[in-house]
Amino acid sequence: MRIEFEHRQSAHCESGVTSNLLRSISGGKITEPLAFGIGAGLFFAHIPFIKINNGPAIAFRTMPGHIFNRTCKSLDIPVLRKKFSSKEKAESFLNECLDNGHPVGCQVGVYYLPYFPKEYRFHFNAHNIIVYGAEPDKYLISDPIMEFPTTMDSYQLERVRFAKGALAPRGHIYYPKSGVDITDEQLKQAIKNGIKKNANQMLYIPGSFAGVAGIKSTGNKIKKWRDKLGLQKAGSYLAQLVRMQEEIGTGGGGFRYIYAAFLQEADSLVPGNQLSDVSVMFTKAGDIWRTAAVQAAGIYKGRIGSQEDFDVMGDYLIEIAALEKEAFLALKKIKWR
Repeated sequence: MRIEFEHRQSAHCESGVTSNLLRSISGGKITEPLAFGIGAGLFFAHIPFIKINNGPAIAFRTMPGHIFNRTCKSLDIPVLRKKFSSKEKAESFLNECLDNGHPVGCQVGVYYLPYFPKEYRFHFNAHNIIVYGAEPDKYLISDPIMEFPTTMDSYQLERVRFAKGALAPRGHIYYPKSGVDITDEQLKQAIKNGIKKNANQMLYIPGSFAGVAGIKSTGNKIKKWRDKLGLQKAGSYLAQLVRMQEEIGTGGGGFRYIYAAFLQEADSLVPGNQLSDVSVMFTKAGDIWRTAAVQAAGIYKGRIGSQEDFDVMGDYLIEIAALEKEAFLALKKIKWR
């Protein structure tokens, strides 16, 4: 069974899966930046007591699944979503979906993806792919961060769908149940709601672990890591930050670039609100995230490592926090026309 489906490479897995699944049923209106922005995908969180690959949990985007769910909910698109206790039931349901002509999104673990280069394989279970068909003992796979579609045999797909550890997918499968006629007014309202939600989650989450407060707090902590943790462990923590930013976060703070692209697209759909002006601020934030990643890489690879180097790294994040706060406050103050 091969379903008519067009693979398109994207910057990020979930926003790419969302836009690719919604493209045909929305008449091509939902691009990746629109999916990311309507789904309020931009985020930051640093949770030291949760460990992933022996480093602190650091996130640059909202929780897995939120982009797809929020985008579909904002546009009144019905969704089917299931997890499974049995591998056999998961495979049977997948085959049923494909037989009924539904390409489906699947949450998978990265480590055992056979087409990933070995240096990019580590234990992270919130990657997203699309399965759009089946042939004898292989499934047709569209991974939106890859240039071309690929295939996996039934064992390979089962292995990544039931990867163990944090955020274990448990065969997680999802797809939009049917097409809808998305009006221009619906799209405009979804854009406004997405911007408001993203501003709230970056500005007003209590505490100092998330949003712009979390970025600033992490910057201040980094300045203390060398003395508190020792150079080796502090370097490994910075490696974790870069891994989550560069390998899972689209590269160089790339979520900021996607959000800037969203605001530029939104400016043409809801003009007169200076969204393009604010997009420039997010592009600048992405540039500083990229510079910070280079600084962190220099530390954990041993090229630099003085206290001054850690101070510079921390100051980059403090600068980013101030810039993103200013940008989201500007979005929060918009009186929509």
